[in-house]
Amino acid sequence: MRVMVLVHATPQSEAEQFDDPEVLAEFEAMGKFNEELVKAGIMLAGEGLTPSSQGKRVAFGPSGTPSVIDGPFTEAKELVGGFWVWQVSSMDEAVEWIKRAPFRDNVIELRRVYEESDFEGKVPSEIIEAEAKLRDQVEQQQ
Repeated sequence: MRVMVLVHATPQSEAEQFDDPEVLAEFEAMGKFNEELVKAGIMLAGEGLTPSSQGKRVAFGPSGTPSVIDGPFTEAKELVGGFWVWQVSSMDEAVEWIKRAPFRDNVIELRRVYEESDFEGKVPSEIIEAEAKLRDQVEQQQ
């Protein structure tokens, strides 16, 4: 199963305090943790995100009309600051891995990624097949 691991932003990540020795030590520790994930065959992808001050939100009203909202956004604890996509055998395994991560004073969210089989019998097969074709196209582009 694939699991998306969402790392919440912190005041430090929103401020891009990369010159802080404590933040640099955290980067180093996270690099070592990422190495463990790669060696174990768990990590499929992982990236950090720039601060919300460099982002945008697009809100869609009841009629579907989009409205663009420029960052920064309030409540850093509600913002995603980075993510991983992991391949694990169970959610319990994902929880065991994240417990080993070098985080302090943060909340990490783990969510299972839907698989094609989750939609069988619930969504018309034409839609499932069309999505599978799109995924194949994306893989071929990489």
